[in-house]
Amino acid sequence: CLIHFYKRVFRIMARNLLVQSTCFLLLLSKGQKAESAESVLRLADILPINHTDSYDRDTPPKFRHQPAVVFLHVTMLMMDSFDEAEMTFTADMFLAMSWRDHRLRIPSGWKKDYRILDVSWIDEIWRPDCIFKNAKDMHFQTQTVPNHYLWLYRDKHLMYMVKLTVKLSCGMDFSNYPHDTQICYIMIESLSYTTSDLIFKWNFTDPLYLSPEISLPQLEVVQATTEDCTIDYSTGTFTCLAAVFKLRRNPGFLFFSTYIPSVLIVIMSWISFWIPPESTPARITLGVTALLTLATQNQQAQMSLPPVSYHKAIDVWIMTCIVFVFLSLIEFAVVNALLDGPKTRTRLERSQPCFYCEFNPNREEILLVDKGSRVFFPVSYFLFVLVFWNVFEEQEFQKNPFQKN
Repeated sequence: CLIHFYKRVFRIMARNLLVQSTCFLLLLSKGQKAESAESVLRLADILPINHTDSYDRDTPPKFRHQPAVVFLHVTMLMMDSFDEAEMTFTADMFLAMSWRDHRLRIPSGWKKDYRILDVSWIDEIWRPDCIFKNAKDMHFQTQTVPNHYLWLYRDKHLMYMVKLTVKLSCGMDFSNYPHDTQICYIMIESLSYTTSDLIFKWNFTDPLYLSPEISLPQLEVVQATTEDCTIDYSTGTFTCLAAVFKLRRNPGFLFFSTYIPSVLIVIMSWISFWIPPESTPARITLGVTALLTLATQNQQAQMSLPPVSYHKAIDVWIMTCIVFVFLSLIEFAVVNALLDGPKTRTRLERSQPCFYCEFNPNREEILLVDKGSRVFFPVSYFLFVLVFWNVFEEQEFQKNPFQKN
């Protein structure tokens, strides 16, 4: 009897285990089918049923006759290749655009917050026609895979992200170079849609992000802001957004390559004040060599800059140094004329009146000019350096072209 009882219990347990295993396998297969059904998404599943007649990919998704709104976000990965001669710079960036297209359909059984769509579908649905207004050249990144993707959210919002390398123009003002501050910007504008159909807006949470790895050789990004650059044309008003970068130049490079050498050259020209006036070749050679060296420095300093019609701070510096060296030559000419004037006068000249001969200065009185120059030239040059540095070092930024008064 016990054996019969245990056999019956084991038979019931095996039957229950078989039923539970069968139910588990059925549920698992249903879940896999549902998951596979959700993973397969076709373009026709999100477009309207009669999309050939009701969906126009060239028409913005206006809702209740209001213009479509596209939110933009820019992530600056790198800023480099600042070319003062061409007034351009290069930027590597991520550009994100998000908008809502209420004409799209969300398939039944959609469970995820968003789905990654085939990027080729971007040509079959409407997307913003944004352009970089001040771009001179642009490259689409294709390393390993094309660097862009398209997301579709459950609330019919789309987000398109693309990585670009753009060469942009930047109107620079070199009046205070190399103590200048520049304002460069990225202007993103709609190509064909006016503000009655399309409006660009910066993302509310994080419209512009600068990578901390951005490092420039001579410039420093001190501020980055977002502005609205919407402008009226003869054909209508077109929406536009601008990312504005305020840059301050670090004059350290020119400090060692131009400022210090030019100061030493000017000081070298003052050595002639301690050389006797009779050593004419030595004093003339010293002054002429200093002039030629400063002229060469001026040419080298202008090589990386465009030919502009206004003067720059570096021009004021070098030209003043040249004037000081030239005045040291003039000083020697005056001293030499006073010493050798009576000796070199011809018989005819001696018969004519001589204005400076009335003073008849002796050698010691004439040498007082050299002694006075030993003090006058250094003090004057030191005052010039103080005034120059205070005037050009405390300059403000040039005016932001997008700020309204």
